[in-house]
Amino acid sequence: MTDSPTPAASGPHGPAGPDEADTEALRQRALAALLNARERTALLTDSVDDHELTAQHSPLMSPLVWDLAHIGNQEELWLLRGVAGQEAMRPEIDGLYDAFEHPRATRPSLPLLAPAEARVYAAEVRGRALDVLDGTALHGARPLVRAGFAFGMIAQHEQQHDETMLITHQLRSGPAVLTAPVPPPAPADSAGLPGEVLVPGGPFTMGTSTEPWALDNERPAHLRDVPDFFIDTTPVTCGAYQGFIEDGGYTERRWWAPEGWAMVREHELAAPLFWHQDAGQWLRRRFGVTETVPETEPVLHVSWYEADAYARWAGRRLPSEAEWEKAARHDPASGRSLRYPWGDEDPTPERANLGQRHLRPAPAGAYAAGGSPLGVRQLIGDVWEWTSSDFLPYPGFAAFPYREYSEVFFGPAHKVLRGGSFAVDPVACRGTFRNWDLPVRRQIFSGFRTARDI
Repeated sequence: MTDSPTPAASGPHGPAGPDEADTEALRQRALAALLNARERTALLTDSVDDHELTAQHSPLMSPLVWDLAHIGNQEELWLLRGVAGQEAMRPEIDGLYDAFEHPRATRPSLPLLAPAEARVYAAEVRGRALDVLDGTALHGARPLVRAGFAFGMIAQHEQQHDETMLITHQLRSGPAVLTAPVPPPAPADSAGLPGEVLVPGGPFTMGTSTEPWALDNERPAHLRDVPDFFIDTTPVTCGAYQGFIEDGGYTERRWWAPEGWAMVREHELAAPLFWHQDAGQWLRRRFGVTETVPETEPVLHVSWYEADAYARWAGRRLPSEAEWEKAARHDPASGRSLRYPWGDEDPTPERANLGQRHLRPAPAGAYAAGGSPLGVRQLIGDVWEWTSSDFLPYPGFAAFPYREYSEVFFGPAHKVLRGGSFAVDPVACRGTFRNWDLPVRRQIFSGFRTARDI
């Protein structure tokens, strides 16, 4: 997911707003989302010392201190300047934290704010932003603030950077600094689950025109028609993926797209990122701890090319984005599209593995309460799921509130991921949410499930 640039003029589309009676509840929702995001940001940045905050742990990622100040800068740009019309607090730093001006690999060379200064800046911005939230009419005509959109957008932006910082934590060397108090739940009925589920063909409503904090690429709602297809009940597991490896999956060119095969050869790939073999046993490194690869968990840290190659090897394919969303949202009984696989209620810990709660995916088949009406599980949380689709606009798309969030990334270079991961917060994850990345990316919390035609 991309970073945010300077605000542009409000676009033609904004979310539908609440009536006056709902304004206080909406304000409290926005407040809770902002506070929850900042609590997580503090955990990710306070758990390491200043040296680790300023170090670049991978050329694929920014120093953590850049993310910290960028979060504050974007909050200032959109809420203090964009919503409240305030003067810039520190205009001289805008360029340093413009993600489109400076690629991640070059950010350590910039004169960035030091950790203490970045914390002070972000805290001062936050204090002012909460005052803006308290004094802003959320039911007015301005698309940027209607239904609290700008505040929801900033909470999502911060949570997306929190996920990015968690990826940096996974890439850093050294002892573990993050812990999870309890493991994710194991399914009680995994042995009896079918391997795949039939999704009946026909039209369904894809996307949304009513979700108040949905981002521009999720809009507008429109009809899609897909034929009958089968989709995996759960994401592909580490154990199943080991079968691909042991059958020579990384040495057989026939399974790979040409660009994927070139990647395998250039980097001598033989397994998912962070895996290695010792005495014939597969191990992985997870947030500073080396452990046996858990065969029942969804496979993690695989690129689109690896997911596509596995699907070909298995005699299947990746689902299209439309197929994924129909499996996740379509209710055959009512004929309508749900907000989430389980219904319209917000996520709970019983329904999905979200919010960095367990620092790992749950075993395949977990979260029966989060299953779709058709019986597909773990569509929300656990691992981002690669689809076969390029990242393209929906019919009637309009950029809002700035082109650089989605529009500049449309095209065949980026593939769509759906469903979120254990690292995603519920505010930035819903049945219509679209993520995208380059097909070579492996450091992200990505997995997949497969599909097949009738």
